[in-house]
Amino acid sequence: MKVSVFIAASLDGYIARSDGGLDWLEDPPDLEEDYGYKAFIRSVDTLAMGRGAFEKVLTFPEWPYEGKRVIVLSRTLRQLPPGFKERAELRRELPAQLVEHLRCQGCTRIYVDGCLTIEAFLNAGLITALTLTRIPPSAGWAATCACCTRTPRAYFSGFVQSTYTLPA
Repeated sequence: MKVSVFIAASLDGYIARSDGGLDWLEDPPDLEEDYGYKAFIRSVDTLAMGRGAFEKVLTFPEWPYEGKRVIVLSRTLRQLPPGFKERAELRRELPAQLVEHLRCQGCTRIYVDGCLTIEAFLNAGLITALTLTRIPPSAGWAATCACCTRTPRAYFSGFVQSTYTLPA
């Protein structure tokens, strides 16, 4: 079974603003490109996310995981909001217990989302694939598209280095 992370981060390592905002990620410069997300999400049968990620998803205009099993991992959330009991399950088990439980149920690929949840799965040694998309520096997407020259370099060690040339 695959246990995967598919995430974007700013070059300074953040996946969300301090207030939880994802606006820097929601308006990419190339609206025709999905950066591999559609193929990835098609390959997933179960999502495991933390309370914070779940609460962020609740602010979206539409439920993005129709047809997917969604598990919300939380020690503090006591129940799901009305209308979401058919869309998600609330669980309290540790990542290793959840993975074993899902493996026994025939799950083939878990998508792990949410900062603390990803960290817990990584610390437990359960992540088998991690896709990280780095977002370049800019005051806004328009500046990024028009003004940056990108020079990526991949190393045998797995390190990827990107050099951004910004106008003076």
